[in-house]
Amino acid sequence: MGCDGGTIPRRDELVRVKQKPEQKDKDAEREFRWLHCTLTQQRLQEPIVMCGMGRLYSKQSLIERLLEKEKMPEMSVHVKSLKDIKTLQLTPNPAFTEEDKTEGLLDTRHAPYICKLIGLEMSGKFRFVALWTCGCVVSERALKQIKGNSASTCPLCQAPYSVEDIVVLNGNEEDLELMKVKMEMRAAKRKSSKKDKKESKKVEIKTETDEPCASTTVDEAKPSTSTKVKGVTNQKRLGAVNAMQDPELKRLKNDFSVAKDPKASDVYKSLFTSHKTEKEQERAHWVTYNPFYN
Repeated sequence: MGCDGGTIPRRDELVRVKQKPEQKDKDAEREFRWLHCTLTQQRLQEPIVMCGMGRLYSKQSLIERLLEKEKMPEMSVHVKSLKDIKTLQLTPNPAFTEEDKTEGLLDTRHAPYICKLIGLEMSGKFRFVALWTCGCVVSERALKQIKGNSASTCPLCQAPYSVEDIVVLNGNEEDLELMKVKMEMRAAKRKSSKKDKKESKKVEIKTETDEPCASTTVDEAKPSTSTKVKGVTNQKRLGAVNAMQDPELKRLKNDFSVAKDPKASDVYKSLFTSHKTEKEQERAHWVTYNPFYN
């Protein structure tokens, strides 16, 4: 009935045992999260953005999804507008080449970005954080060392930040819970700042409305615009009449005579034919004088 010929069956051939599920390669999964977009599962393309939970996205693909108003996956439900993402300021790795994208083992490949302060590669082996205020990315180790020696300012751009602005990139489950709390803290901070701005605007409007009440008494004493216009037109008419009486303008008229000018001297008047001495002269004037006829 079989099993002859010296064959020895094994236990797993006779007894059915429940197979163990295949385990994921942790290194491959880690590398995938740091090099691919959370939304499209494609390789990250600059500009690269992060959400409040610290996940990485290609900005172009995320904007396209928001414009199409398609339903977001569960990992990105909290992203509803551009206010929920921040553009990252990454430092390129000079050792990274195109060959590192496909060739070589995972342990020997170079990451495309590094920490600008201490040179650690952003491959997932080391924890990296980003600041929500400015978007600068540094390693958590470098930030802890600098934070102990200086105030809460970005070590790269010197922009101020607070505790809720520190976002852990691609963190674990504990980090995700902490990121949710920080998102709520930032949202509450935004609402309070909006309220303060509205109250300050209301105070400014009240002060502006109170000032015209005091200025109306002064405006009543001032003449109206219509009386000002009438005064200007009367002044223009008087100026025109005085200008017409100017003797210089009278000389330009056709009926003007130098003999009638009170300001001209007698010697000056004698040069013209309208003078009385020229009228009493028997011979012709020198202009019309002709020796052949006179």
